[in-house]
Amino acid sequence: MTEAEGLLGPDDPPPIELLNASGGAPALLLCDHASRAVPRALGRLGLDDALLMRHIGWDIGAAEVTRHLSRRFDAPAVMTGYSRLVIDCNRVPGEPQSIPEVSDGVRVPGNCGIAPAEALRRRRALYDPYHAAVDAAIDRFRRAGRVPAILSIHSCTPVMNGEERPWHVGVLHDRDTRIAAPLMAALAARGDVCVGDNKPYSGRGQAGKTIHAHAHDVGLPHVMVEIRQDLIDTHKGAAAWARVLGDALAPILADPALYRVVPSP
Repeated sequence: MTEAEGLLGPDDPPPIELLNASGGAPALLLCDHASRAVPRALGRLGLDDALLMRHIGWDIGAAEVTRHLSRRFDAPAVMTGYSRLVIDCNRVPGEPQSIPEVSDGVRVPGNCGIAPAEALRRRRALYDPYHAAVDAAIDRFRRAGRVPAILSIHSCTPVMNGEERPWHVGVLHDRDTRIAAPLMAALAARGDVCVGDNKPYSGRGQAGKTIHAHAHDVGLPHVMVEIRQDLIDTHKGAAAWARVLGDALAPILADPALYRVVPSP
């Protein structure tokens, strides 16, 4: 029995969800925290459904926004199948927030004092398949002679540690601002969107494992977007903000000059 087989049973969902794999757009959508599911073998990590529904369990609304953007641009998307509390696919394995014992003040009993073998089991069952799927999607573009734009979709809570976050949308980036700069300008030009430049988190360093490993470090055009969760926690809100984001992205993605490899300095 493999580690993955020992964690995921026949009634558990797959570790990843692929959307529109043959989409024609030169862009790839990623959603690192798309699901709040927990493998049955882990018993919901000792948490009740109400806690797993909160932002500690997933990025509320991010998956739905990703689906809308995938349809609008005819773009493929790779989304996680399990809660970031099981293992966070946007963190470096082994660091404290990879399998958090406490998340936003909530103790996660099923993560407390786990053995290295259990951490490895989760990585092999959930983390590795997600990143392998991202690699495979990018490889399909490259084998076709195309340089894809990588769009990572997240959502953030409107208040964290008692601090209010006024930004409707945060645009996260490191040194490559080929998408981030015109995206921030387009959103700000609307006049009704409060845009955060590397807010509420910074895109520099390893804040976003996925976008750095698969895009920044290999020179692909990319951006990471954080939408405030209270704006997209309904079907109507998610559709509306997918339109806002899609309208801002459309002319950027239509520029042929975007699609080239720029090695990271």
